[in-house]
Amino acid sequence: MAEENSDQILASFRKSIDNIDAALIHMLAERFRITQAVGEYKAKTKLPPADPGREASQIARLRNLAIDADLDPEFSEKFIRFVIDEVIRHHRIARGD
Repeated sequence: MAEENSDQILASFRKSIDNIDAALIHMLAERFRITQAVGEYKAKTKLPPADPGREASQIARLRNLAIDADLDPEFSEKFIRFVIDEVIRHHRIARGD
């Protein structure tokens, strides 16, 4: 009986995780739709694909948010750097690089 309850508890945790993962995917998709428009704008207006000042301020801002949310700021920085690198890659493609 105890094993059956723990399986239900685990299933409930996993369902919550699955819902969060789905929300993350949808949020990333929306973020990339917007950054694609930014990349097209930058290409049209001859702006560089990367903006190191903006990237640094975003990383600092998100590290602080991570600390406030009790999330490892090193992890949050690695995650956002991965996203930023992918966005820059898309911007370079939009520019024809």
